[in-house]
Amino acid sequence: MKKLNIDFRSEIPIYQQIVDQIQYMISTNELKPGEQLPTVRAIAQESRINFNTVSRAYRILDQAGLISTQQGRGTYISDNAPTEENGSIRTELMLDLIQECLNKGKQLGYSKEQILDLLGKISF
Repeated sequence: MKKLNIDFRSEIPIYQQIVDQIQYMISTNELKPGEQLPTVRAIAQESRINFNTVSRAYRILDQAGLISTQQGRGTYISDNAPTEENGSIRTELMLDLIQECLNKGKQLGYSKEQILDLLGKISF
């Protein structure tokens, strides 16, 4: 698994950044079903964050059915974790990004119509 990119200045809580990044890696098949995740302790040490913060992120992912923790064996991507094929996580992540963009546009004083007009001018 690639190193997590934690932004300590972000308004998004660190545990949520971890959840979001692991969800993204699952949705794009960067992390595949059955693949083992680093231990909570390893991520905490590597990212220089509190052990409990990583543990909270893993609990959220476990409750969502994306990962499975097996006592004494480790934490694995769940066999029934959604992947790129069903797109549900990808859609959720994209909607979150769009909402964040809209919120920032609103903070800058743009109306919904102005934002939509600007989006129409973007090519990709």
